[in-house]
Amino acid sequence: MTKVAVFGAGSWGTAFSVVLADAGNEVTVWGRREELCATINEKRENSDYLPGIELPDAVRATHDPEQTLAGADVVVLAVPSQTLRENLTGWADLMPTGAMLVSLMKGVELGTLRRMSQVIAEVTGAGPDRIGVVSGPNLAKEIASREPAASVVACADEEAVKRLRALCHSATFRPYSSTDVIGCELGGAYKNVIALSVGMATGLGFGDNTTASVITRGLAEIARLAVSLGADPMTLMGLAGLGDLVASCSSPLSRNRTFGEKLGQGLTTAEITASTRQVAEGVKSCSSLLALTRQAGVYAPIVEAVHAVVEGEMSAADMLTALISKETKHERD
Repeated sequence: MTKVAVFGAGSWGTAFSVVLADAGNEVTVWGRREELCATINEKRENSDYLPGIELPDAVRATHDPEQTLAGADVVVLAVPSQTLRENLTGWADLMPTGAMLVSLMKGVELGTLRRMSQVIAEVTGAGPDRIGVVSGPNLAKEIASREPAASVVACADEEAVKRLRALCHSATFRPYSSTDVIGCELGGAYKNVIALSVGMATGLGFGDNTTASVITRGLAEIARLAVSLGADPMTLMGLAGLGDLVASCSSPLSRNRTFGEKLGQGLTTAEITASTRQVAEGVKSCSSLLALTRQAGVYAPIVEAVHAVVEGEMSAADMLTALISKETKHERD
């Protein structure tokens, strides 16, 4: 039985803890709030994020990072992406020597424009053979409810990715392996912004033709950036690219799509943020992704427009008008 520490008691951290426990591991979850940890241990339920879903006995929670890490062979990180560096700096000295570090986060750090695996490497000093990522169409509530799903686990080291794949292969969760960490991370981060734009279209009352157009052009935009930074284009056609994009853009369970709908209905970013405890990563990451596309010299009209709406510089209706009225080009361009 492998001991796994999971940092983050939100919806995805908790759901992935269920996967890990179902795969035969002993899981300790770190939670920011002691009262939530107590509820998880006493009621076997994360009532704040996944109410009504019973958690396995192999999952326990604590607010103490040292207890979380005690004896851990693998450390899974599922905190909001923009808080990773600060949190990890406080935990780094407690990390067990040689433990594998796995990112569930889908974002790009503001200011540094680092992917999450890069932040982990900088803070902990871990080499690429110890850093993995998980990405794919993984809506937390469905995963925790044990609905069949697949995902991609990626690490630069072939043997390490095999171990990671075995770690989370359960009766209802099928992991595929990859060594394309860049493609998996950028696919996961960028799709959040596309989901925001699809949500805006839905909030404005537009139908399937509009949303399909945004999803398809969004995929092209993701691929342009990822490939320019060294990703395998086939990664973007798989679970960590197209699969994740479709799930996030199509499901009402998607935080980013829901946030976008409210923007389309006329609410401001501040108003929506104040009304929920859930983090829509695309809202935080759109400015860093925009900066990354500009740094790479990549044409990115959707992320530019979404950033303008999030910052209150443009309405959602004006955004869609601006995208449609752009100069026509060959589809490959």
